[in-house]
Amino acid sequence: MAGRTSKTRGLKRSATATSEVAADRITGDLLVQLAREHLGERYVFGVLVPKDNANWQGPWDCAEFVSWVVFQIAATLYGCDREHGAPATADAFTGFWDRDARTRGQIISIEQAARTPGAALLRVPQVGATGHIVISDGTGGTVEAHSPSDGVRQLLVEKRRWDMGILVPQVIYVEAPNVAVAPPQTAIFRLTVPTMTGQTVRNIQRKLHAAGFDPGKVDGEFGPHTHAAVVSFQLTHNLVPDGEVGPQTAMRLGIQL
Repeated sequence: MAGRTSKTRGLKRSATATSEVAADRITGDLLVQLAREHLGERYVFGVLVPKDNANWQGPWDCAEFVSWVVFQIAATLYGCDREHGAPATADAFTGFWDRDARTRGQIISIEQAARTPGAALLRVPQVGATGHIVISDGTGGTVEAHSPSDGVRQLLVEKRRWDMGILVPQVIYVEAPNVAVAPPQTAIFRLTVPTMTGQTVRNIQRKLHAAGFDPGKVDGEFGPHTHAAVVSFQLTHNLVPDGEVGPQTAMRLGIQL
């Protein structure tokens, strides 16, 4: 929790500390190093993290974690509700990461992000959901505040759905050798245009209804009502509340994709 004495980490960071670090030393590797120092810490959906508190040791959610790491290393508010003002009250959100990537940053491919230490990988949120964002370790792995059930952990980029990779302008990135990134092994059912339809969607709706989460009419169309029911199911079962039915959510629902 906040207020603990900071571990000895050997990193100069926070707005004051970063001002003492030469610009050519603000690197993606430092983002990864700092993120790894918080493995095992708690996840709480919707928590607000003071970006200028270098001693913060959780809880986190995915966007607060990545935005805090960026602020600590690069002294910039990124992926937050605003660019300026008090870092302690800046609210991070995956939707703001999407906005900043398109207006202030650089969008890269998933493959490039997977081999770039410190790059972010983003799943853009749909209305009523949170999306998801992680830090790439440059070798095909991630460091991320994953979910309430497992907190901050290391996972893989591959076999998961992402919308974009992101580079923050103030950070210097160095790509590693090519990293193979396998796509998801199954379809990921979610709110799309045009709407996803079919028997699998009908099965998702039936399971949601049986579990007490009303998806609206069981009609085989993955519309807003089904999306809202998926988000509620995910929050109740300590899953990433992104509104998407991938392998983990399908397993909890008791269906095969």
